[in-house]
Amino acid sequence: MDASSDHVQSGQRFKVNEKDFEEVRAREFGRLDAGGHVYLDYTGSGLYAECQLRQNDAFLEHHVLGNPHSENPTSASATERVEGARADVLDFFGADPQEYAVVFTSNASNALKLVGESFPFRPGSRFTLPRDAHNSVLGLRMFAQARGASVDYLPLDDELRLDRRVPIPPAGEGPSLFVFPAQSNFSGVKHPLSLVEQARDVGYRVLVDAAAYAPTSQLDLSRNRPDFVAVAFYKMFGYPTGVGALLARREALDALERPWFAGGTVDFVSTHTGVHQFRADAERFEDGTPNFLGIAALAPGLGFLRSLGMHNVADHVTRLTDRLLEMLQELRYEDGSSAVELYGPKDTTDRGGTIPFNLLDHSGRVVPYELVVRAAAENNISMRGGSFCNPGAGEKALNLGVDEAFGCMPDASATETGDRARAGSVRVSGALRISVGIPTVSADLDHLAAFLSGFIAARSWETTGAD
Repeated sequence: MDASSDHVQSGQRFKVNEKDFEEVRAREFGRLDAGGHVYLDYTGSGLYAECQLRQNDAFLEHHVLGNPHSENPTSASATERVEGARADVLDFFGADPQEYAVVFTSNASNALKLVGESFPFRPGSRFTLPRDAHNSVLGLRMFAQARGASVDYLPLDDELRLDRRVPIPPAGEGPSLFVFPAQSNFSGVKHPLSLVEQARDVGYRVLVDAAAYAPTSQLDLSRNRPDFVAVAFYKMFGYPTGVGALLARREALDALERPWFAGGTVDFVSTHTGVHQFRADAERFEDGTPNFLGIAALAPGLGFLRSLGMHNVADHVTRLTDRLLEMLQELRYEDGSSAVELYGPKDTTDRGGTIPFNLLDHSGRVVPYELVVRAAAENNISMRGGSFCNPGAGEKALNLGVDEAFGCMPDASATETGDRARAGSVRVSGALRISVGIPTVSADLDHLAAFLSGFIAARSWETTGAD
């Protein structure tokens, strides 16, 4: 594929077909085939392209970077790289630098936490979110509740989409926050970005968890303008780990109230007077020394995504997801009974490349997901099993009521053995999850289909003593 970053940035759209993605796989991700890997856990982490490593290594080989919190030459070089990365991130997400700032964090969870711990909740405030939310979003309720805010969950329908019959409740009398995932890390559902304006219209600040969305979809902040957005770069392009970002509207950032200060966040501190003065803008949220070498590695990753074109990535993922959904729904026993229970949408309408499901035995009972994950691992297939840090979507998908949800809480022995899905309950409390990304090709899906067909035909769970 001969597609330059300049070509993409010029606004022209070019078409990339599946053969092009196969060439990208061979050129940039050859280690997958060399190691016999079938990697289907892109919602867990993206994979880095070899060109990213080459570009980053060449940069580090010829530059000396020091701690940015100084004016010496090496510090100045690091500062220049960090500030250049801020501008690059804003450009990638279509964010006006006059309106938005970039706060570098260790990951998306830390970006979410920065908002939660600093948001000016008080009695009369409201914290509203869908039941489809990552634990790192659900955990923000601790900050809200500690300061007297109410917490409201929006229900899901049978496709694990927001139940549109239930409107967003009006914000409370105090500062209120609405949070939602642009794409579910459990079901792959893409929740409408129009929720940003809907929530703002009824009085909320809006925080978008884009960790699962940004790797395969273009998030354009010139069109949808949430107050805060959390992203993780390793999910987008694999390397570096340990670097995320909070993209925040500057006026929303100014409304936050930091509960503490640290090195790098203040211009002045006095032990005599007890006074401290925060730095302006993003730096007052970046505690300690930033991961400046990791931040320096963002440019090659963003450049790689630009070279492909995010619209092409989205089309590629949609094609693969369509085939996966069809393949899973065709897995059946000799009598025609289904061998798979899919959760969430059964087609590619408003969804990404994340698919949760469980295998069923011949009588329609769920096969414990751990058995499938272990067997897949023996075949060098990387998939994921569990609740994926998203209990709300899992409870809805698996039809768990309050008592049943309590019954799925693992006991100490289950935690030690890793048998979390069935601890304390005869109900399965998790699912299997496969997800596709840029390096995924048709051969990966062929390997998965062969494995699942063989696993079902062998009925190996019948020899394990599992019910």
